[in-house]
Amino acid sequence: MEEKFTSYKESQDNRIVSYKEIDGEELVEASLRPRTMSEYVGQKKVKENLKVYIAAAKKRKEALDHVLLYGPPGLGKTTLSSVIANELGVQISLTSGPAIEKASDLAAILTKLNENDVLFIDEIHRLNHKVEEILYPAMEDFALDFMVGEGPSARSVRINLPKFTLIGATTKAGMLTGPLRDRFGVICRLELYTTEELASIVKRSARILNIEITNDASLEIAKRSRGTPRIANRLLRRVRDFAEVEGTGVVEINIAKRALEAMEVDELGLDNVDRNILLAMIDKFGGRAVGLDTIAAATGEEQCTIEDVYEPYLLQIGFIARTPRGRVPMPAAYEHLNKKYM
Repeated sequence: MEEKFTSYKESQDNRIVSYKEIDGEELVEASLRPRTMSEYVGQKKVKENLKVYIAAAKKRKEALDHVLLYGPPGLGKTTLSSVIANELGVQISLTSGPAIEKASDLAAILTKLNENDVLFIDEIHRLNHKVEEILYPAMEDFALDFMVGEGPSARSVRINLPKFTLIGATTKAGMLTGPLRDRFGVICRLELYTTEELASIVKRSARILNIEITNDASLEIAKRSRGTPRIANRLLRRVRDFAEVEGTGVVEINIAKRALEAMEVDELGLDNVDRNILLAMIDKFGGRAVGLDTIAAATGEEQCTIEDVYEPYLLQIGFIARTPRGRVPMPAAYEHLNKKYM
């Protein structure tokens, strides 16, 4: 199990198109994050609704209802939670589900909040079951219930909490328990970004990082970013390196294409591992339905790595399909790889 975890982490860390933050990126990402709704690009419907909910909460001088943000990784759930807190004019505390190991950990966080503050829990689907049960009365009644003592002398103690807003983020909404999901008053799904939206994000990031970039180059980077701002910002920084070393420092279309080809990121954002998986399914198995374990053996990747890291995007763009008999390459994959459809 340890070996699989290591392989999964290494595969994510070594990919330029990884959805996860790579070591050392935190400070750069923080500097690029928008702080207001007007700066936040994309997710138009989600923003419109949140603006109404925030304005209403401020008008009533109440805490905003608890918010659940879900969708693929790298779309800005953490950023949006900070924007919500800024728009409300309150402080935000950041944590994650795996970091809250005991009920006392949750109590320590909640008791430090001020009135109407925001608590953001990333990967909320990974909350410990006992911690989750303690969270229920905190969300509904703004109180913590503890049992003190044991046996006949045991008694229940209630600690009142300031009214707060819980913002939970998850990439796997289906893994949330029904009782937890039902306690969120606002549920928002974040969608993949369009090429035009990503191009706007690339140009905004370039201004912040003092990078001179042309419109064509920003559009080229956007097209290869898999619909994800985090990947777009990462590609921008790597293309800047090529522009400074092999060009004049200006990110133009030719240097952008040269850099992206050197990183083996094609026009749809696929890297060499994505292509190896597709080629194995098409060439080695003739396009027939094939099991995940067989694909893993043919490509030298772990099953969990393929399923969690590579497969989701290939499914989203219609290059593979899941069937009861296994994974099947679709006509779009053949066309992209210049293969004859079987």
